Amino acid sequence: MNIRFGVSPIAWINDDMPELGGGTTLEQVLGEARDIGFAGIELGGAFPRDPQELAALLARFQLALVGGWYGSSLLQRSAREEIAALQPHLALLKALGCGVFIQAETSNAIHGDRSQPLSRTPRLSPTERARFGARVTEVADYVTAAGLRFAYHHHLGTIVETGDDLEWFLRATGPAVGLTLDTGHATAGRVDPVALIRTQPERIAHVHCKDVRAEVFAELKGRDGSFLNGVLAGMFTVPGDGEVDFGKVMGALAQIGYSGWVIVEAEQDPALANPRVYAERGLATLRREAAAAGFRVGA
Repeated sequence: MNIRFGVSPIAWINDDMPELGGGTTLEQVLGEARDIGFAGIELGGAFPRDPQELAALLARFQLALVGGWYGSSLLQRSAREEIAALQPHLALLKALGCGVFIQAETSNAIHGDRSQPLSRTPRLSPTERARFGARVTEVADYVTAAGLRFAYHHHLGTIVETGDDLEWFLRATGPAVGLTLDTGHATAGRVDPVALIRTQPERIAHVHCKDVRAEVFAELKGRDGSFLNGVLAGMFTVPGDGEVDFGKVMGALAQIGYSGWVIVEAEQDPALANPRVYAERGLATLRREAAAAGFRVGA
């Protein structure tokens, strides 16, 4: 079993809340990611979209491009229309040698709106679920044929948030629809990430590792707060700094023979939580638990 560790740039520069890390240069992000010891990094809003320019930039910092978030609008348009819309993103990923396509439905998501409490997370009717699942499956089949693994990202504030949501989503979609397992969003959405790995091994296509400060999240829910206010309050942190047992997570991934990227991702206010310090802690935690689980870590 071989895994590689990457990082999300969201701890340095937050695309959902540009004021967080807005003055940070991309060169600083890439340099620190390299120096910490990551092999790759996910795409962020500050990254150039010209394939040659991006490839040269990442090569200078000895980092691979792992993939990058794509926000779909399949509740509002057909799969064929979505496939047309995603072409520039797909072309960039293919040009940079990425193996995974990360997608989440954002047409009616509230996670980027500080005025919307998480209690207003949108829900779908049974008819809407079936139609959405069919459209996601068609897009996933297309992405698979293009040579990438499709990895749907369950996320707070979106239509696939809780355990119940994941249950209907998996029933409504075909085998080409893999998951981006996000330990932080799973835990906050009352989903046991270890159980999800063990019960849906064939669906685990990509892994995001973030931790949750349970008391902060409970306080946010108690006052009916928004996702972004939770981020500002520090509900997320890196592996080893919250309630998620990453020994069990890495053990479960080893048991299913997972091979691929494991991403450290923890959006916080960089003025309060130094991204380099926290990323170092998260990577050290995952390296330790991966070694204990029997993983080989690739360059």
